[in-house]
Amino acid sequence: MSTTGNEANGTDVQDSALIAAVPEKYRPSFDEDLVLVERFLAGDHGAFEQLYARYHDKVFAVSRGILLDAEEAADAVQEIFTLVLKNLHRFDRRSKFSTWLFRVAVNRSIQEARRSRHKYKHVELTEAVERVAPEPPETIDPKIHVALQKLTPNDRALLILFYWEELSLQEIADSLRCNVNAAKTRLYRARERFRMVYEGEID
Repeated sequence: MSTTGNEANGTDVQDSALIAAVPEKYRPSFDEDLVLVERFLAGDHGAFEQLYARYHDKVFAVSRGILLDAEEAADAVQEIFTLVLKNLHRFDRRSKFSTWLFRVAVNRSIQEARRSRHKYKHVELTEAVERVAPEPPETIDPKIHVALQKLTPNDRALLILFYWEELSLQEIADSLRCNVNAAKTRLYRARERFRMVYEGEID
């Protein structure tokens, strides 16, 4: 059933009222996605469509960065959002919705990467490659792609979240269910492995 303009406007007013009801000192950490989550759980299926539209590209970016294959990433994205839809009622709200979503995306993409790691992938990486690289070159270096292929899916996930999605260490820690120090250490090691592979120090 389509939503009429008046109904949409009414929903927007309700959402604005809900956000406005949050004390100002708490607004910086207020997750506006929770409004859509609550609407969906209350029976508004259009709310999930809004979450899908809002995060599809980001989830695809994370998945492609881990899988290094656009077609596999597209399939993974559909599975990720299917899992989110099925388990949204289990979202405990102790973290931001986006953090929970990234956690699902990373875990699902890593699982898929491990299943298909025997396959050799040769795809063109554009902005993703440039931003994963600690020092992005002016033109895409094929060595970057080769280096990424040699990293584990877990290492690629860390680099994607930090360099590409520009998540903070706290957000990465929340997404990977570890503390900030652990996330910092794992990121440092992933960067070092990338550097060593890229510079030919290790295969």
